[in-house]
Amino acid sequence: MSEREFIPVRIAVLTVSDTRVEADDKSGNTLVDRLEGAGHILAARMILPDERDQIADQLRAWCADDGVDVVLSTGGTGLTGRDVTVEAHRDVYEKEIDAFGTVFTHVSMAKIGTSAVQSRATGGVAQGTYLFALPGSPGACKDAWDEILVKQLDYRHKPCNFVEIMPRLDEHQRRK
Repeated sequence: MSEREFIPVRIAVLTVSDTRVEADDKSGNTLVDRLEGAGHILAARMILPDERDQIADQLRAWCADDGVDVVLSTGGTGLTGRDVTVEAHRDVYEKEIDAFGTVFTHVSMAKIGTSAVQSRATGGVAQGTYLFALPGSPGACKDAWDEILVKQLDYRHKPCNFVEIMPRLDEHQRRK
């Protein structure tokens, strides 16, 4: 039996911050470096302020774009008043990937102990596109990529992965 071949995924990166610009966007740079290092394609990159409607509108635009398979956002997943990324993601999700947040918390616990409870990392699917909201720290982005996403976004990962079910994510919208 032959091994599966790698399938590059087209990934958009959204940094949510009121203060960052691309030159000092360490978390966004971490995600771009890792996804490209794994052989994936950077489909788009943007920085938006912590504004729920703007974030949700951009997520929807990328979900409608056939050139984007996955969106990784970083920032705005905490507990402060300006942290609205999770709410924006949930405004867009058709289905939430509940276990993503659970697994992320488990990974974080090994690194930062009980401080992991302050993260609201989340994942979901909309219009056949995967969406993941990651914390704004480079360390959290590394952990999410290295421990979860690099494997789940690799078609060769067994026993199962996100890529192999990608063609079926929007089957409910097709005619029978």
